[in-house]
Amino acid sequence: MRTLIVSQYFWPESFRINDVAKTLVEKGVEVEVLTCKPNYPSGKTLLGYPAWKCQQEIHEGAQIHRIPFFPRGNSAWRLGLNYLSFIISSLFFAPWLLRKKNFDVIFVYAPSPILQAIPAIFLGWLKGCPVVLWVQDLWPESLSATGYVQNRWVLKLVEQVVRFIYRHVDLLLVQSRAFEAPVRALAAGTPIEYYPNSVDDAFTMAITNEVPIIPGLGEGFSVMFAGNIGMAQAVGVIVEAASLLKSYRDIHFIVLGDGSSRQWMLKEAEKRALNNLHLPGRFPIETMPGFMQKASALLVTLTDQPIFAATVPNKVQAYLAAGKPIIACLNGEGARLVVEAGAGLATPAEDAKALAETILQLYSLTPVERKNMGENGRQYFQKHFNHDHLVDQLIGYLQSVSQSDKEI
Repeated sequence: MRTLIVSQYFWPESFRINDVAKTLVEKGVEVEVLTCKPNYPSGKTLLGYPAWKCQQEIHEGAQIHRIPFFPRGNSAWRLGLNYLSFIISSLFFAPWLLRKKNFDVIFVYAPSPILQAIPAIFLGWLKGCPVVLWVQDLWPESLSATGYVQNRWVLKLVEQVVRFIYRHVDLLLVQSRAFEAPVRALAAGTPIEYYPNSVDDAFTMAITNEVPIIPGLGEGFSVMFAGNIGMAQAVGVIVEAASLLKSYRDIHFIVLGDGSSRQWMLKEAEKRALNNLHLPGRFPIETMPGFMQKASALLVTLTDQPIFAATVPNKVQAYLAAGKPIIACLNGEGARLVVEAGAGLATPAEDAKALAETILQLYSLTPVERKNMGENGRQYFQKHFNHDHLVDQLIGYLQSVSQSDKEI
């Protein structure tokens, strides 16, 4: 099966699609990738990837076609240009880069912006093959919830574009069961299937290699957050909880990663003299399993918005796989999964007092009780989110739409 993956984000950026593409190749699928130059989350293209040139390379058996684009930078207007440039550049350059190539199916990995599906739909028409869209974020809801767009007329226009996208693909995959209703409201008769995220098997394995030393991690009771540090993550609740628990000298907060809110957190930690809050920055994705296994508990946060109550952050699956107790400071589907798995404790989104109390509750448990929580999470992950099984399921979906299209 010849598959074209369309994704604005791809290796060496750290996104779920990297592992999916690698395993598809290992299972005999011919994979090519249409993407742009790596620039997430720093906003600047990596060395060796000039923004305004077409490039081709091979990674893990997949041929990658990189198109010119406008780097995302660190402002809302640059981000808008970044999204728009990928669409325009794909429409202009992709037909030439992929000339004389035929595909059985096009697979779109669609975190924000979902607009990247537009060139995929055009390529599907051009190549005469079906398009499968994996919805990671709800649009236009996520634009409003993160504050990037507030104008209701603009949001209505985006909604109409999303309606067009949903109705012009052959299959919609949604990463959360709670996505099904809002997606169906715009998708008309397009088939929808629940297809959750997972993580690489490295997160489930015992780590034998040493990981870099980070202040606070492995000392006393360490609560670790890993991932994007942005508006959607409502990281202010971490700062407030750390402030409330300052007197507990053996409780440490470690926030790994980078993002638009990291500098604010650093300033707040300094202003409040929060010696219990550590922000060491970004580390390679391959170090994450080791860091997670050194933590006493793993923290996931999201803002108190209806759209995020429907979202399952990908770090939830990573945390479950790591086999450590989870503190879910969020509402809805993500919190439900953690509680259903018996893998940790949930607390309302953006409630710092409740978060601090929940951390103390976990802190007061015996090591055996916390270990049992972690083991519950690992078993739940293997049952519901096993990477290898999910890729087999994806291959089934791709083959099904491909065969249906040929029959038509």
